[in-house]
Amino acid sequence: MTTGDWFAGLYQGSYRSLVLTAYALTGDLGEAEEITQEAFVVAYGRRHRVLRADSPEAWIRTVVVNLARRRWRRRAMLDRILRRGHADPDPPPEPTGEHLDLHAAIRALGREHQAAVVLHYLADLPVDEVASILDVPVGTVKSRLSRARAALAEQLRESEVDHA
Repeated sequence: MTTGDWFAGLYQGSYRSLVLTAYALTGDLGEAEEITQEAFVVAYGRRHRVLRADSPEAWIRTVVVNLARRRWRRRAMLDRILRRGHADPDPPPEPTGEHLDLHAAIRALGREHQAAVVLHYLADLPVDEVASILDVPVGTVKSRLSRARAALAEQLRESEVDHA
């Protein structure tokens, strides 16, 4: 099997999962697809390193998370620059539906908690792998997951009351 065949198989086998991870972090399918494509470009450029990785998909997932973080930081900086001296605009309307409520609640979490939830619950990665991707101790991931679950439960309860 050539490196190209191996990489094509990796792409086909993990693309959807990686887009889901990026989507859960960004809330925008188009941006999620762009981030995933960019991650595969990075991975292809470093394909020999990816080939030696214990889990090539985890290697690319780390790139996806880092790219999403970078975009969020850039967007936050641009928002701060553009909002200087201006009143904050009205927030966008909340989506409806149980699935959309869950994604909205996840996006309302802080970035650290959001990443832990997305990687552990949506990408179905074990806590130690999430810790490795986020470059934090396992205990930190467990703490973030616990706090995130509590925040999500509260947000979803409020959403349920609003829909009733």
